[in-house]
Amino acid sequence: MVGQSFVKLLLSHSADLFNDYGIKPKVVACADNGGIVTSNQGLDLDRLLSVKKIKKSVIHYGSCEGSSILDVIENIDAEVVIELTPTNIKDGEPGKTHIVTAMKSGKNVITVNKGPLALEFPSLVELADYNRIAFKFSGTVGGGTPILEFAKRCLKGDRILSFEGILNGTTNYILSKMFEGLNFSQALQVASAKGYAEKDPTLDIDGYDAVAKLVIASNLVMNMKSTMSDVKRIGIRNVQASDVTKERKKGNAIKLIATCDGKNLTVEPKAISTKDPICVDGILNAITFTCQHSGQQTIIGKGAGGMETASSILRDLIDIRNIIRS
Repeated sequence: MVGQSFVKLLLSHSADLFNDYGIKPKVVACADNGGIVTSNQGLDLDRLLSVKKIKKSVIHYGSCEGSSILDVIENIDAEVVIELTPTNIKDGEPGKTHIVTAMKSGKNVITVNKGPLALEFPSLVELADYNRIAFKFSGTVGGGTPILEFAKRCLKGDRILSFEGILNGTTNYILSKMFEGLNFSQALQVASAKGYAEKDPTLDIDGYDAVAKLVIASNLVMNMKSTMSDVKRIGIRNVQASDVTKERKKGNAIKLIATCDGKNLTVEPKAISTKDPICVDGILNAITFTCQHSGQQTIIGKGAGGMETASSILRDLIDIRNIIRS
């Protein structure tokens, strides 16, 4: 989904990318579960999308590459590898090996895969520095909403003391529905029907997805060198409708809040005022940074979605282009 959305963005923004940034991307390889296709001259992106839509795999595009994906990553003539495999928070694979292979072969890397970063952020950043390549991952936290970029760029010259917010759209949707009067099971069922919750919603409702994003943000923003084991985690599975009703009468809403104070990391359901800027509804994400000089700064936006996340990849690609040209 994200990969196809990214290709659509490349096609629809081709003129702007060239006129504004001098970028004329050439996709020389594409892989999915069905196989790999390569072309040193560049793949026809319209045709690639059509083949994927109709035949479900890029392997039907035409001349297919018989090598393994790692051989392609290592040996193909390309400046950037975009790694979009599903998140695996157990061991980070296969994304971690894809990223490491790309780095060791001198290729810049963009990923929206939270698993490798949540598990081994310090070592991956160190490997990128050692190989003198750019490593971009702004879509891992907030999807298309530039949460990490906001913290690193817009708050330059200030010191971020802490941050807290809603980093998972699925749990926020469920809790929003519970605020409207549904119990947990009913709200989860609605979220599943809408496509916001996976068939196995464990990563979301037990807080693991928010933990992974918190780890990435704490490492990048606060230089904490943390991993998932450093986070105190409580999911929303045991939030009762009666708890939500009780807090609603007080003018509060229960939200799954990720918090970093520079030393401690927590993900847990908390009652916050409905007037708090981070008390957003539906699938929105929101995060407030507390700064030494400028006080509190809040950024709100969609935390997921194919096109939204694809926009973060394009943002990272432009950044890499600027780095290469400088």
